[in-house]
Amino acid sequence: MFGAALYAPIARAAGNAAAAGVPVISDGPPSVAVFTPAQRALVAALSERVLPTTDTPGAIAAGVPAYIEKLLADWALPADRVPILAGLDAIEKRSMADHRVSAARATPAQQDALLTLAMNRQLGTADDFFEAFRQLVVTGYYTSEIGMTQEREYLPVPGEYDGAFPYAKVNKVYSA
Repeated sequence: MFGAALYAPIARAAGNAAAAGVPVISDGPPSVAVFTPAQRALVAALSERVLPTTDTPGAIAAGVPAYIEKLLADWALPADRVPILAGLDAIEKRSMADHRVSAARATPAQQDALLTLAMNRQLGTADDFFEAFRQLVVTGYYTSEIGMTQEREYLPVPGEYDGAFPYAKVNKVYSA
């Protein structure tokens, strides 16, 4: 993710926000509602398609949809929200045209097809949606407690270095 351009609100949150004049994020709900109820349901459904539940919890269990709305409400400038909102609207419109069902209620295969269209920039005005959305989901997941402790093996002090340690003994990536 960090090899490409970083979505602005994530960069602000990762950088020295106080020096940039951005207020510190408070605990609790977003300061403003960014999504309509239908968009909120779609964010949840698409987040789970990006990082689904497998042998570890998925994006919904990790609280990614709430993270996305909080980040967009409290760290994003109004212009930063445009690609996400336009993308959600374009996906909804395409789902209604192609599948005659709301994208949030589409089958997982249909949602995957819609995300593939977004990834391939085939939704018209929503060309910047997929990369920004994917970054929000991945960042939200891997900064959550679930992402750090269940998806990865949390070791605050991982111990000595062993360059020949077989991955088969671990089966998880370490995070510290």
